[in-house]
Order: sequence, then C-alpha cells, then structure tokens
Amino acid sequence: MSGAVPIRRKLSAITLTTCGIALLITASLFLAGELHQMRKSSLQHVRTLSEAIASNSTASLAFDNPEDAVGVLSAFRSDPGIEVAALYKPDGTLFATYPPSVSARLLPASMGDKGYQLQGGNLVGLAEVREGDLVLGSLFVRSDMKPVYERLGIYALLALLVIALTLAVAWAISRRLQRHLSESILALAATAEVVSQRHDYSVRAQAPGINELDTLTSAFNHMLTQTEQSEGRLNTQVSRLALLQEITHSIGSRHDLLSILQVVLGSLEEHLPIHFGCVCLHESAAGLMTVEAVGPASARHAASVGLAARTSIPIGQNGLYRALHGTLIHEPDVRQVDSPFPGRFAAAGFNSLVLAPLAVESSVFGVLVAARRDANSFSSTDCEFLKQLSEHVALASHQAQLYGALQQAYDDLRQSQQSVMQNERLRALGQMASGIAHDINNAISPVSLYTELLLQQEKQISEKGRERLGTMQRAIDDVAGTIERMREFYRPRESARIFAKVDLHALIDQVVELTRPRWQAQPQERGIVVDLKRRFGPDKIEIIGDEVDLRDALTNLIFNGVDAMPEGGTLTLSVGIRRGEATLPDVLIEVSDTGIGMDEEIRRRCMEPFFTTKGERGTGLGLPSVYGMLKRHDADFEIDSAPGIGTTVRMIFPGLPERAASSSAAAPVLAVRKNLRILVVDDDPVLTRSLQDALETDGHRLDLASGGQAGIDIYFASRKAGKNFDLVITDLGMPRVDGRKVAEAIKTDQPGLPIVMLTGWGQRLLDEGEIPPNIDRVLSKPPRLALLRVAIAELVR
Repeated sequence: MSGAVPIRRKLSAITLTTCGIALLITASLFLAGELHQMRKSSLQHVRTLSEAIASNSTASLAFDNPEDAVGVLSAFRSDPGIEVAALYKPDGTLFATYPPSVSARLLPASMGDKGYQLQGGNLVGLAEVREGDLVLGSLFVRSDMKPVYERLGIYALLALLVIALTLAVAWAISRRLQRHLSESILALAATAEVVSQRHDYSVRAQAPGINELDTLTSAFNHMLTQTEQSEGRLNTQVSRLALLQEITHSIGSRHDLLSILQVVLGSLEEHLPIHFGCVCLHESAAGLMTVEAVGPASARHAASVGLAARTSIPIGQNGLYRALHGTLIHEPDVRQVDSPFPGRFAAAGFNSLVLAPLAVESSVFGVLVAARRDANSFSSTDCEFLKQLSEHVALASHQAQLYGALQQAYDDLRQSQQSVMQNERLRALGQMASGIAHDINNAISPVSLYTELLLQQEKQISEKGRERLGTMQRAIDDVAGTIERMREFYRPRESARIFAKVDLHALIDQVVELTRPRWQAQPQERGIVVDLKRRFGPDKIEIIGDEVDLRDALTNLIFNGVDAMPEGGTLTLSVGIRRGEATLPDVLIEVSDTGIGMDEEIRRRCMEPFFTTKGERGTGLGLPSVYGMLKRHDADFEIDSAPGIGTTVRMIFPGLPERAASSSAAAPVLAVRKNLRILVVDDDPVLTRSLQDALETDGHRLDLASGGQAGIDIYFASRKAGKNFDLVITDLGMPRVDGRKVAEAIKTDQPGLPIVMLTGWGQRLLDEGEIPPNIDRVLSKPPRLALLRVAIAELVR
C-alpha cells in the first residue's frame, strides 16, 4: 500500500518512542520531586524566620511601640524572597509593616486561619505572637516563590537536553542494530509479494538465522506448501464443477434418454477424460443389464470389451451386483479382480474401472461405466465426481422418462378430447338430421315404391331399363341411408341393424360406375384427365357390413380424391389383406390420390363435421360420414398425407369370422294371405296412393285415411258396419292426432288387430328401443315392399 510506513521506520519509531517515554517519565519524576523538596525547604525557612521575628516582636506589642516593631520586622531583609510582612494587634488592627511604606492592598483585609500555605506563586503564613499563654498579636508573612520556579525551569531545560541527546544516541544505535532484523522481515515480505502477484505457491523464503524469524519463515513456507496443495485440489474441483455444470446444462434441455446419455459420455471422454464409457440399464424382470448407450469415442472399443449397444449382460456373478444395490465400485487394477465383468476390460487393455449407480429415490435403474487404460488412474476426486455426475444423470434420465410418459399421456388425452369433441359434434349433427329425416323419407317413399313395383311387375321393360331402375333403387336406398347416418354418426353398431356379407370387388365396381360422371365426364369437360385404377387380388374378399353404408363411404372418398386433383392425376382403389398377431386378419380398403395433399393441421381437423377446405363447394360432411360408418362397423381409419404428394385414406375392417355365414342365410318364405282388408293412416296423400297401388297389386283391399283422426273415424265406422280390418298401417308424426293415439284407440277396441307403424323415424325408434305401445311392428320410410310383405305375412297368419 502506498500509505504504509516501512518496517525500518516503524522499528526506529518504536525504539525512540520507548526511550523518549522512559526518559520523559524519569525527568518528570525528578522535577516533581525537586519541586516538592524546594517547596518544603522554602516553607520551613519562612516558618523558622517568622517564628524568630514573632518572638522578638513580643516587647514591641506589649509596650505598644510600633517603631521598635518596624525595626524587628526589618530583619526580613535577610531573605530577598520576603515581599510583605505585618504585625497585627489581637483585635486585628495593623500595628507595623515590612517594608514600612507597603501599600494596604498588599495586606489581607482580615486575619484568616493560622498556618502556612501556597497561594498562586506566593507562600503565605500567619503566626501568633505570644508571651506565654497570652496572645499579643499576629505576624503575617508573604514570600515570593518565583526564584524556586526559575530554578526548577532550569532543571527542566537540562532534562530536555539530556532526553534529546539520549534519543539521538538511541536512534543511531537502534538503526544499526535493527538493520539485520528488518532486512530478514523485508525479505519475507518480498517473498509474500511475489506469491501474491504471480500466484506462484512454489516460491520459498530463506531462513535468516534468527530463532523467532526462522520459526516464522518455516511456518510461512509450510503455509505455502499447504496452499499450493489446496490450490491444486481447488483447481481440480473447479474444473470438475465446471464440467459437471456444462454436462448438466447440456442435458437440461433434452428430453430424449439416448440423447442425454450420449452427451454425458461424450463430455466425459473429452474432458475428464476416460478411454471407454457406456451406460447400462437394468431390466429387473429379465435379470439383465442392457447397454443403452456407448460414448462416441468408445464405440470403436465396444466390440473388444463386449459392450456394444443393445448388448445384454447377465447380472449373476459379473461384478455388477453391488453397483445395482447403490454402491459405487472402484477397481484400481482390474487385473487383480477375479470377476467376469472387470475381466472384459482387462482383456481389452483397460486396467482401471469405476461403476457409478444411477438411482432415483433409492431405486437403481442403471450403471454408468467409466474405464482408463492405466491402473490406479482414477483418483478419489474422480470417483467423487463420477458419483455426483451419476446423480445428475439419474435425475435427468428420470425426468426424460417422466417427460416421455407425460407426453404420451398428453397425446392420449388430446386424442381422447378430440374423439369426445368429434362424437359430440356428430351427435349434434345426428340430432339436427333427425328433424329433417321424416320429411325427406316421406318425399322419396313413393319413388322407392313405384321403382320397386316397376322392377317386379313390369315384365316388358328392357334389360337396359331394368338396369337403370336398379340404379335408381340403389340411389334411393343411399339417400335414405345417408339421412339415417347423419343422425347416427356417433352411434355404435346396434344388434338390430342387419349386416350381411359384402363382396368388396363387386361393391367397388358398382361405386366406380355410379361415380363415373364425377371422376371422368366432369374433368374431361375442363380438359383434364383423372385416371382411376383398381387393384384387387385374384381371390374374392368379403366383409360383414351394410352395403349401403360402404357404398356411400366409398363414394365420398372418391369425390374427395377427385376434388383434391384440380389438375388431374391418378385415383387408385385397392383392396387387400393385412395379417398380424390377431386371430383374424384385417381387410384394408384404400383410396389414394396424387393431389395437393394435407398439412398436419388440416389432417387433424378433417374429421370435424362442417370443416371443409373447398369453400362454398364443400359441406364438411364427407369424411365425418365415413367416420360414422366405420364406428358402426367396428373398423379403424388411417390417413397418410403430405402437401404436394397426395393422400391415402385407409379403412381397416375386421376379417370375416366363420359365424358370419349364418347372418347372410336366406330367410324362410312365408305364405302371404290374399284379399286382406288394410287401413292406411298417413297425412301424405302421395305416399298413401303409392302404398295403395303396391298392396292392391298383391290382391289386398285398402282404405285410406289422411290423418290420425280420420283413421280413427274410418275404423269405428267400419266396425259399426260390421266390416273388420285385418291390418292397420299408420304413420307416427301427424297433426293433432299422431300414430300413438291412433294405435291406442284401435287396440282399446280390438286388442288382437295387428298395427304396423311406417315412419321416417323408424330406425331411430328401433335403435333406441323406443317402440310405442300398442305397435306390433315398426318399419322405416322409404318402405321396401319386401320388408312390408314379410311384416304382413308374419302378423296376419
């Protein structure tokens, strides 16, 4: 420090200060003693002189002779220090003074206590003048002490001169004597400064040959040795902590277990360093350790050690048992260890080994393996570092596993949420569709009945005409099925639904012909070409399902594929078998296009009802309807798509079980009575007329009622006239008096009369088990003559 005082000056200052204080104290004591002695001598002298003059003044006071008294007082001239003297009568009256002309202000105004004392720079005394026991008066004396003090001042000056001379001699002597001591201390200080500036703890100080300084120098050198060793250990610890922090930071942002382990092993190889490193994970069920990761530089030695990635190691007697119980194992020289696992390393030239357990919450799930070529090359610091590192790696690995499980749970939850939202949307769509199903079914019922009559009754129609009528009939069935499925997207397949074997090859041929205008004619009008290909195997492939549902789903997928290829392309329909671990194989139906494809966001939302990328041209109901069909068939759905490449939609159906054959067996033919009297109750005159034409062709007689109340009136009028009905067919939804009230009124009067409810909500009533009371059979609109005839045959025997 710039303001620090050199040690030489400090030593000189200490010596001079010590000597000066000692001399000053000695001189002060001498002067104090001298002052006391001078005061005592002066007091004794004044007292003796005063007593002598007081004794000589008795006659003057006794005879009241002032002149004689003045003569007696003149004896004070012998002492130059006596300034003033005075005789007083007993009553305090001034009698005589010395000198005779002394000023009255120098004399006391009154007599005080008898005795002698110092007042300021004077010695004042008051003595009685006695003659025996008779007090004749008082003698006042005041002596000047200035001569005493002057003599004392001379003594003090002499003392200061002696002190100054002594200090000068002491400084000269001490300067010479302290040079050897200060040089030794300065040399030690210089050594300390070198250590401080250079941080070089290998420097050592030389002993000066002075006992105490030799001890200090030895202690200083020992301190440097300890500091040098501590600094080495500290630097090692700092480097290890830096490496640990670097590794922890590197793995902190990673959530992949293999990536974490590779980063850890690579860092150890580069910075610790080690010559071989790997991580083995414990498979407790199999009693094995599996090599999960090998360091990048260690990979070339993995084969020679027998620890390549994914290698399994039995735990039994290979040296891993203790590590799996949470103990860090350090083998300084594996050549001295008789165990198979350390023997692997000895054979490969790695002679020093450390096994650090990877544990979380006292559960060991793996082992970190580190090896070096030289024996005894792992220090205790290295082992401690590997132990600490293994704790961080174990925690990071555990977090990675938790993150993976959490991510999987999140994905499952998101998929479940999407499925729930999808089902809710489809449920809402089904509920909305149920409101319009009745009107649409009523509207297409006459078309369905007349088409079926033409196919059955008109023999003169050409084959081409029959083919066209068959196409019309399938289109009507598809419309009815579509309306029903809009309500049933979310509904699983009910046992009440009729499923039969479906030939997929024939089904696809039908769909291709039905959709030909869309994929061939319309694109050609715009000057583009869509090439449709069918890829079938040689064997017929069948599944159990609803043919109408399947045909409608394929139609939607073909339309979507054509829309996805505005510039043309290839549309491929494939049918195949995929065999897996299940007992039955899967049947795959794929519709692939080479169109614009979908990104991940569109692919995720494409199953949402009303979501469309086609603008005003799209309804957003195509893929949701396919999804609903697949749910009813217990089938799965996959979409592979990439922007600019195209899309493949894959429908996966369960294989055909043996028991499915029975579901397609023909129903027995029942004998139908002719000339039945049937009451038809419906508020749609077109439908009642079409039913009349169809059933009268079968030989029955029909009475028509346009509404519920009209039906009840016609029934009771006929009963009153003695004309009974054999069967009643009624609609459900009619103004004011619905089908339920009609059935209740008729059954109350005639419980045995069969009643058929023909309604646009028929399938919903069957699926939900809500068949109204007093109803013997529920049929859906549009009616199919075959089903209606079966119902009549079964109900009217």
